[in-house]
Amino acid sequence: MPQRTHVQYAVPRRGIPAPASFRRWVDRARQGATGSVVIRVVDEAESAALNGAYRGRAYPTNVLSFPFEGPEGIPVDHLGDLVICAPVVAREAREADRPLQGRWAHMVLHGMLHLRGFDHQNETEAQAMEALETALMAELGYEDPYTIPQP
Repeated sequence: MPQRTHVQYAVPRRGIPAPASFRRWVDRARQGATGSVVIRVVDEAESAALNGAYRGRAYPTNVLSFPFEGPEGIPVDHLGDLVICAPVVAREAREADRPLQGRWAHMVLHGMLHLRGFDHQNETEAQAMEALETALMAELGYEDPYTIPQP
């Protein structure tokens, strides 16, 4: 069965990657994980509302991951949803002096790893997750997202 990635744009698409880019990044991060993925690109208000409702933090964030858990005994081929805040991603790319496309790729990879069960609640988990993100970014031709750019 093909693995589908659905992209929803809740903001104007200017400066935001096309669905083909999102699909490529999702597919790179799957590494055997199956199921469809929905990516919703949102503004700061929607991101803040979701971050507040699900994480108790009343501010917009770059990416939120919602792993799917279907009802017991009912097979559903859905891995989960990612909600990515376009203004936050753009601001973070600018502030870090990084290419915007690479920042988008990183947020998709990061979110996908959460859908696959990775986390960064402690130093050991964070190191493992960051190492995998860095390797995936390199496979896609992007620089290490955790190094500081050199002038």
